[in-house]
Amino acid sequence: MKVKYCLAIDIGASGGRHILGYIEDGRFKLEEIYRFENNLIKQNGSLIWDIDNLVHQVKAGIKKCGELGKIPTTIAIDTWGVDYVLLDKDLCEIKPVYAYRDSRTSSVIDEVHSIVSAERLYSKTGIQFQPFNSLYQLYCDKKSGRLSGAEHFLMIPEYLSFKLTGVVKNEYTNATTSGMVNALSKQWDSEILTALDLPQHLFSELCLPGSELGDFSDSVKQEMGFNAKVVLCPSHDTASAVAACPLSESSVYISSGTWSLIGTENTQPILTDASRVANFTNEGGINHRFRYLKNYMGMWLFQNIRKNINKSLTYDEMMQLAENEQEYSYIDVNAKEFVAPENMIEAIKTYLNKPDMTLAQVLLSVYHSLARSYKAAIDEIECLTGKTIDTVSIVGGGCQDKYLNRLTAEYTSKKVLTGPIEATATGNIISQLIYLNEITDLQKARQLIKESLI
Repeated sequence: MKVKYCLAIDIGASGGRHILGYIEDGRFKLEEIYRFENNLIKQNGSLIWDIDNLVHQVKAGIKKCGELGKIPTTIAIDTWGVDYVLLDKDLCEIKPVYAYRDSRTSSVIDEVHSIVSAERLYSKTGIQFQPFNSLYQLYCDKKSGRLSGAEHFLMIPEYLSFKLTGVVKNEYTNATTSGMVNALSKQWDSEILTALDLPQHLFSELCLPGSELGDFSDSVKQEMGFNAKVVLCPSHDTASAVAACPLSESSVYISSGTWSLIGTENTQPILTDASRVANFTNEGGINHRFRYLKNYMGMWLFQNIRKNINKSLTYDEMMQLAENEQEYSYIDVNAKEFVAPENMIEAIKTYLNKPDMTLAQVLLSVYHSLARSYKAAIDEIECLTGKTIDTVSIVGGGCQDKYLNRLTAEYTSKKVLTGPIEATATGNIISQLIYLNEITDLQKARQLIKESLI
C-alpha cells in the first residue's frame, strides 16, 4: 500500500523545518526534509520579520520534497502566535510585518485598557495579558493609519498558506492568541472589536484544525512541479505541540522551545479573576480544547547567551559548563530586561548587580531560575484547576536538555517524561492524518505517538 506523506512546515521565532510524517507498518514516522533560519530584522528602529524570505523558504522546502520524489498528499503550516500580515483590497501585503518583540505597543496599552479594562478583556477571552498581543498591535495600526487600507487580517501561518493557495481563512487556535476571540462562543468578540474601533471585515469566520484550505494555486503548482492539498493544522505551534502530548487528567506539559509553555489541557476555560491575576491563558487547542498555560522565556535565554559568545560552545557544552558550577542566583526569567537585550549575558549580570559573574555562573543561574519558574507554574495550576499533578511531560527541542529535565524533577517533585522532540511537527501531522482518515481521532493519534516516538 502506497504511503501517504504529510508535510509539516513548522516555523519558530529562530528557525523553521519541513518534516514529512507518515504511517508505515503501523508506526508513526518522521523525516526532516529541509531546515532554515528565521531572524528578526531591525528596520527604522523597529523589529520586523523578513516575510518575503519566509515565503521563499516555505517554497524551497516544498520543492525539496519534489526533488526527493516524496510528494506530500497534504501540507499544513504552524508558527508562533500573535503576529500577522495585513492585506489590502488587491491582496497585497501592507508592510512592514512587525515582530512581537518590537516595543511599539508600550505606548497604547493604557489607552486600550481605558476603553476595555484588562479585567473585562480576560473575562471575555481568557487570554493572559502580554504587551505584544495582536489586540495591542492592531490598535497601534489603527492609530498610525495602517488599518485604513487593510481588508484582511492573516496570522503568519494563515498568510503563508494563502501564498500557496490564494485562499484567505483564519484558524481558531492561533486566533485565540490575539486576545480578540471570545472563550465561550469561540468566535471573534464583536464587543471588543467595536469598542476599540477595529474593522470587523478584517476577520473571517474561524476554522478548526483539520479544515481544508485548498489546492496549490496554478502559479504555485507550476513553480513546485506538483500539486498538494493545503489544510489547517493547529496553526499555533504550541497548539500543535500539545496535540502531540500523551496527556492525562493528572499531567502538565512543558512545550520547551524559544518559550517554555507550561500548562494543562481543559475542556472549559477558567475565566476567574484569580486566574487572570496569576496570568494564565486559555488558548485554543485541537477539538476546541483549551490550553491552560503560562508563558515563560525558555531557550530564548540560552539562544541569546550562545549568540553572545559567537556560538563558540555547543548547547551541550554550555550545559556541561553549568553542571560543573556551584554558584548561582535567581532571576525572573520573564523580566522585561530579557525580552530583546543587546547582550543577554550583560543583561543578566546587570539585573543581578553582579558584574563579575562567570559564564558558568550566568548559565547555572538561568537553569535554576527556569526550573524554579516551572515549579511555581505547576503549583498555581494545581491551585487554580483543583487538579493533583503527578507527571510533567516535556516536549519540543528543549526536552533534549538533560540537566534542565533533572532540575525540573528536583524542583517540582513530579515524574518527568520527555518527548517527542519534534512535538510541534508531530501534532501538525496528526491533524493532517485525521483529515485523511488515516487516524480516526486524537486519542488514537496520541497512543500511536506514545508507541512510536516516546
